[in-house]
Amino acid sequence: MHELAVRLGQRLKAADALLVTAESCTGGWVAQAVTSVSGASAWFERGFVTYSNAAKVELLGVPSATLERHGAVSEETAREMALGALRCSRGHVAVAVTGVAGPTGGTEAKPVGLVCFAWARRGETRSESRHFAGDRESIRRQSVERALQGVLDLLASNSGTESR
Repeated sequence: MHELAVRLGQRLKAADALLVTAESCTGGWVAQAVTSVSGASAWFERGFVTYSNAAKVELLGVPSATLERHGAVSEETAREMALGALRCSRGHVAVAVTGVAGPTGGTEAKPVGLVCFAWARRGETRSESRHFAGDRESIRRQSVERALQGVLDLLASNSGTESR
């Protein structure tokens, strides 16, 4: 995880870009991972921990209709979180994470281990869902690693299109 954060910092610094995070199930762990790198203040702008639906609406501007229609654990909500993080910060690149880390809270439709991600920058938004196995700690750790790798992947691309 630390090596991913170091590589991400190098890439962001080279691009003169600031990262912003919007986290739910990871509870700020993505922000913690990037700020564990010395010099992160040159490329990390801020992090939002929006565990409750109310926080997602109040701090990131996630529409209540999105939460009602798709739920907090959805790619639609993750995309709104990432876009809201960009709107509410000076960041150039955003990552959002929302999911069910367990051991409780899962349903048949949204089981424990389901995590939804979104990455955004001006003109481009990507999202995906993953299902991770393991206990709460393992699911959260895998989520942080995927979130960081996704930012690296976004920065490596030259496209400016929305994908899902």
